[in-house]
Amino acid sequence: MTKSKAKDAVLLVEIDGPVATLTMNRPAKRNAMCDELLDAIDAFFLKPPKGVRVVILTGTAGHYCSGLDLSEHVARDAEGTMRHSRNWHRVMDVIQMSGLPVVSAMFGAVIGGGLELAASTHVRIAEPSCIFQLPEGRRGIFVGGGATVRVGRILGADRMCEMMLTGRKFGTEEGLAMGLTHYAVGEGEALVKARELAKGIAHNASLSNYMMIQAISRISDMSRSDGLFTESLAAAVSQTSADAEEGLKAFLEKRKPVFR
Repeated sequence: MTKSKAKDAVLLVEIDGPVATLTMNRPAKRNAMCDELLDAIDAFFLKPPKGVRVVILTGTAGHYCSGLDLSEHVARDAEGTMRHSRNWHRVMDVIQMSGLPVVSAMFGAVIGGGLELAASTHVRIAEPSCIFQLPEGRRGIFVGGGATVRVGRILGADRMCEMMLTGRKFGTEEGLAMGLTHYAVGEGEALVKARELAKGIAHNASLSNYMMIQAISRISDMSRSDGLFTESLAAAVSQTSADAEEGLKAFLEKRKPVFR
């Protein structure tokens, strides 16, 4: 196991074999997203360490991420805010589409930009303390990190509009029912579950994982016929790979496959 970055860094990186754990580390701000933290996450996904196959994203001091650091927001004019929003979109796309499966281990605040961040990850695990909220309407602003696309697709436009208008908070069980999280676990268990799932995902064929990440969300943007054709292309590439041959052979021999 290796660790990088000083303990006071805004993003702590720990690598254990094929699994990298990224810990947002701004405890005094409930891990609110500042430009420095966003840049650090961006830098990791743009050039992940060799051998990393899965990423866990989590927070510290009882919170996942409480959203945009508003002390930075108020200093921007309209153009600066728009450019900042577009940079958030770019970084969220990098997280979602980097090719590395990302597991969120969540607790405490998953609010505003924190929920946008979580929605860009592929597997979400929530402890009982989780609070899911889009409070922007209460602050006289609008979401800017991709919520209308990612969170809106999870909840539906109607539910998201109500969530923003009222500023209501949802707990873990409600979040599970709505799709904001995929797993509800006990207190202190999110990171344990995340590591368990990450290790299993890391043993999948790399190409298969890559195809799931790259194809599924894109297919959801396509027409029915285009989506089905793209699915066939993804199937053709993955099912004719060496890993697919090994997977079939392992199944017939009743053993676990050993992928590249």
